[in-house]
Amino acid sequence: MTMPDAAQIAAARAAFRRLHESGCFVIPNPWDTGTALMLKHLGFKALATTSSGFSFSRGLPDTDWAVPRDMALGHIAEIVRATDLPVNADFESGYAHEPEAVAENCRLCAATGVAGLSIEDNSGRPGEPLYPFDLALERIKAAAEALKGTGVLLTARSEAHLFGVPDAQKVAVKRLVAFAEAGADVLYAPGLRTPEQIREVVAAVAPKPVNLLLSGPIGISVADAAAFGVRRVSVGSALARAAWGGFLKSARELAGQGTFNSLADAEPFAALNTFFRTHGPKA
Repeated sequence: MTMPDAAQIAAARAAFRRLHESGCFVIPNPWDTGTALMLKHLGFKALATTSSGFSFSRGLPDTDWAVPRDMALGHIAEIVRATDLPVNADFESGYAHEPEAVAENCRLCAATGVAGLSIEDNSGRPGEPLYPFDLALERIKAAAEALKGTGVLLTARSEAHLFGVPDAQKVAVKRLVAFAEAGADVLYAPGLRTPEQIREVVAAVAPKPVNLLLSGPIGISVADAAAFGVRRVSVGSALARAAWGGFLKSARELAGQGTFNSLADAEPFAALNTFFRTHGPKA
């Protein structure tokens, strides 16, 4: 795999921007080259990295930048190189606290060829899960300024729901509105679970697009999300965790009962081998 050239990067970024202009699309989250290739084959139009999926594949927790910045950048570049689809990078909280450092790291992320990246307001600090409002806002402003002119879409995330802060919906809406005004292109509050919460966020930041996380069966479909006005649906670590679920179900059966029944659900070797012989990277 080689780094896409400037024309290919510009084309991917333009395609990604068009996807956000109307309708609703799903942006699934691969965690390595093979899963990226398969998701493209299944017809998805864009991909997003997952910090959790990658962390778990390296035996690391998804917390407090357990994956160092440069390792994360290397992984993001791997997913960018895997296909010609636009890639949105899960760039956590920018791998820095201060706005100036966040800006520099965003420039490094853009250099991988991504079409978009997300910055969250999770501080990683005990007792203070979110950055103070003013600092969170300055961090988004710095990221937006760093990405100006690159064509990279900036997604701003508020983690209020994920961390169960008091009045989480009110906090998330206030922050997303401010982030939109500060230059974020897409807004995202992981943890929204009801139609009322989703519609409120969509209305508050309109006309800017909203990303909705749907990582399990909570009674909301992609069609429902579209009806609520959502532009983009991601699944976070869900596909990676589904893979872990299948692996552990079979491994636990083997370790406990010494039987192999769960392996009946495995994808056939011939199907995978043929797919990667045809679609995998060429030496």
